[in-house]
Amino acid sequence: MCALSPPPRLLCVPLPALDPQCRPRSEGASSGRRAAENPNPMSAGDQKSGGDKPEDALPVATVWPEVARAECLARGAALKWASGVFCRPEHLERLSQYRKRESQRTSSIHTRLKVTSQTHTNTYASRHNVTSGYEMIWEVWQLCTLEDLAVVTAAAVLPMLLSFQSMIQSYLEGVGWGLEQLREARLELREVSHAVKKAGLESSRNAEGVKSLERLREVSVSHRQLLAAVSNLPRLYSVRSMVLETERLVESRRLLEAHARLMDLECWQDDILWQLHGAAGTAGSALSAEDQELVAKYFSGVGQLVDALGKELWAVVSSALALAQQNPTPFVSAVRIVEREEALDRALLEERGRTRGTSRPLPPGRPRCWRACFFQVLDEAVSARFRSVSYLHTRGPGLAGHLSALQHGIMADLATVRHLLEHCVPPHYRLTGAYLRAGHRCLHAHLAQVSSWDLESGEIFAVLNWVLHIYNSPDMMGHPELVAEMEKVELGPLISTEGLEQLQNKYVQSVRKSVSEWMHKALQVELQDWQRDQEPDTDHEGFYQTSLPTIITQMLEENARVARMIGESLRDQTIQMGLYEMENLLNRFREALVEFGKEHRRNPSNIKNKFYLHYLLASISNCIILKKSTESLQKQQSSRSAGQFSRTPPDPLAALDRAVRRACRLVMDQLLQDLQPFLSGLLTRAWLVQGDPTPKLCHVLERHLELHGRVRPPCRQRLQEEAQWLTVVEYVRALMQKRLVCRNAEERRQLAQQMVQDDQRFREILHGLEGEGSVPEVNPLSLLSVLADFLRLKDPGMLTLEVSGLAAKYPDIGEEHVSVLLDIRGDVSRDIRGAVLDLLEQSAPPLPAGYRPIFTDILVPPSTMAFCLPTAKCA
Repeated sequence: MCALSPPPRLLCVPLPALDPQCRPRSEGASSGRRAAENPNPMSAGDQKSGGDKPEDALPVATVWPEVARAECLARGAALKWASGVFCRPEHLERLSQYRKRESQRTSSIHTRLKVTSQTHTNTYASRHNVTSGYEMIWEVWQLCTLEDLAVVTAAAVLPMLLSFQSMIQSYLEGVGWGLEQLREARLELREVSHAVKKAGLESSRNAEGVKSLERLREVSVSHRQLLAAVSNLPRLYSVRSMVLETERLVESRRLLEAHARLMDLECWQDDILWQLHGAAGTAGSALSAEDQELVAKYFSGVGQLVDALGKELWAVVSSALALAQQNPTPFVSAVRIVEREEALDRALLEERGRTRGTSRPLPPGRPRCWRACFFQVLDEAVSARFRSVSYLHTRGPGLAGHLSALQHGIMADLATVRHLLEHCVPPHYRLTGAYLRAGHRCLHAHLAQVSSWDLESGEIFAVLNWVLHIYNSPDMMGHPELVAEMEKVELGPLISTEGLEQLQNKYVQSVRKSVSEWMHKALQVELQDWQRDQEPDTDHEGFYQTSLPTIITQMLEENARVARMIGESLRDQTIQMGLYEMENLLNRFREALVEFGKEHRRNPSNIKNKFYLHYLLASISNCIILKKSTESLQKQQSSRSAGQFSRTPPDPLAALDRAVRRACRLVMDQLLQDLQPFLSGLLTRAWLVQGDPTPKLCHVLERHLELHGRVRPPCRQRLQEEAQWLTVVEYVRALMQKRLVCRNAEERRQLAQQMVQDDQRFREILHGLEGEGSVPEVNPLSLLSVLADFLRLKDPGMLTLEVSGLAAKYPDIGEEHVSVLLDIRGDVSRDIRGAVLDLLEQSAPPLPAGYRPIFTDILVPPSTMAFCLPTAKCA
């Protein structure tokens, strides 16, 4: 007997005694490895002498010397680990967790050993055809890796090897039992095959006998058909009379009795067809075409009766709304017949479905589906009710009346259906919901047709208001008694979202056309008013105005109010359109102002232009009113919809500003034209002595300022400021003409004193402007006193300082302006002039923000003589 010794430094694995024949088939290369693995092999004689005795086997408890050492090391490692983990009493609470984890780890090692050993066993057995259990164990031992042997404990290997032996033995027993079952199955299949062959031979011999019975079967079928015909002769003879009687009942509208007769006739027809069909005795036979034509001929009146009865039924259903208030009995009879037909259809379909193997056909004309026809006829009746509403006056103002008539007709029909017809039908009919759906579909189609017409704005408003507000209001579908039914029925919108958008766009375009026409007419009336021989009208505050802003404002506000009745979206579109038209109107208005000014300049003495200035001022007041109206409309727009209807939003305020600027410019041009005759007399010798032109000039200025007071603020202040600016600029321009050159200090004093007096007069006239607090940061009137001080200065050496202050206060003053002022003084030497001009050139400050130039608009005339001739005296 051979004993296996484990390799050194591994756990000892006790093995049972092995058979002396359990050696591998190859003794070559593996013998050295076995000798190395088995340092104490038994001799061959020992194997021969007692290898087959069980008492000669190695004792199971044989161990290696290294086992004790390994066990001590393992116990020491475990104690060290436990002392580190359970160093505190509270750590003992986790003892169960560590115990569970170590148990799971041990089970995993056992499972791994079993799987590895079974895999090696199966692999070796399949490759080497091992039949001996001990030989397989030996080979598994050789195939196990050092890692597998290292993780196996001594107590786990022996049960595993024993389980391998029992498993292989059970496999062999199962294979033997399976082979026995296969032998028995083969014998049984052989017996069945013999029986099938025998039955096939018997069937072939009986086939000729069956063919001889075909003729007998045909005679039997013919006999049964004749028997059915004879037995149904009384019915066949009475068919004609029953058809006539049923026709009479239908004509007299005794519908229930007529339907009972009709059902009897159909039952006869169905029974006769089935008997002739041959299904009573032989399944699968078909009725010939001749027999079908014969039965159809006998019962030809039945189909006509069905059509006549259906026609009467649908006539009653279509007039149900009228019959309900007079005599609902025919309608109730019609509903009962419809339900009978529906039940009969359902019963026949169920019966034919259960007897599908007999292939019994449905009676002719079945199923009739009269309940579906009932609701279809109801839809047609509702459509007819809609068509009965007069279409003669649906266009123009009559469209609103037509929609009102539709409203009253629908609500009256709904009241009839809810209070009368609903009680005449089964509850599952839900007649009110059916009428609502039918009416909604008819309304949808009708309104789609109306929307396709070329409607005016008023007609479109009537349609939109009816669809969006009246239809869903408590007066119609929002009625308290209809709310519950409306929740069950999903009707959808009367007009789709796209249709509503198209209608709204058509409405806006129609209103735009009307607004454009009205604005054009209002502008023409305004132009005609400008030619009147009287002042413009004034409002309760005394401001000039005409009818133009009133017409435009009322029209736009009214359109926005009407559109708001439909919805915010339409209101925003209408306001947007109005702002576009306002901008176009203001552009045309500005062009008209320009043409009005040109015509006045061509013929200022024309009597039609007598109140030219007055109407210019009225135009400015009109623009102020239109500006307020525009701002009000813009505030009414919702912030989310502003600018979403077009890529370039309208800007009427900019157009208003341009028109106001143009009108103010024309007013200033007229002021300049009225001042022009007096400006030529300013700053001359005569003016210095008498001061004559200034009072007249002040009178003209005062008259203009008085007219400017008829303009609404803030343009009134703007006009007064422009008038002040114009007066000062023209006064300084007259000074720059060098009409007066002082010859001595007395003349310079007189010149400065007269300029101060003129400044005081201008201030007295313009005191109203200063009182209103709208004087600019640089008051142009203060320029006259500054220039007077410059001319009155006695010491020419101080001119440099004076010019420095002048340039600091009026940075737009140029060298040519200072040079003219020095010339007017008449006492400035060439050196002082050069020093002053050099200082001005070096200290020219930039224009501050918000500064309005004065000297920039004043051009100095060129000198008429570059130098003095020696033969003539200088003036």
